[in-house]
Amino acid sequence: MQRLHVLIHGKVIMVGFRYFIRNKALFLGLNGWIRNVDDKVEAVFEGPQEKLDKILEYCEDGPITSEVEKVDVKYEKPENIKGFEIKGEII
Repeated sequence: MQRLHVLIHGKVIMVGFRYFIRNKALFLGLNGWIRNVDDKVEAVFEGPQEKLDKILEYCEDGPITSEVEKVDVKYEKPENIKGFEIKGEII
């Protein structure tokens, strides 16, 4: 298991980006979280490398409503997160 930590820059706020990525992560069976940070989106994913490669492609492309300029990527030690959460949601 690997851990991927990304910071996504561009037009990624108020365009459904977090929900798009959450749905892709759930489909791939990845664990982690995603949240807005100022004018960027930050996310952590844990799972097998081949699935992390795929979610990174989704982060680089985003939904049709977004315009991704760049994605900062780093690999970290896994923390065995369970489930996938959108942080900062008010219900």
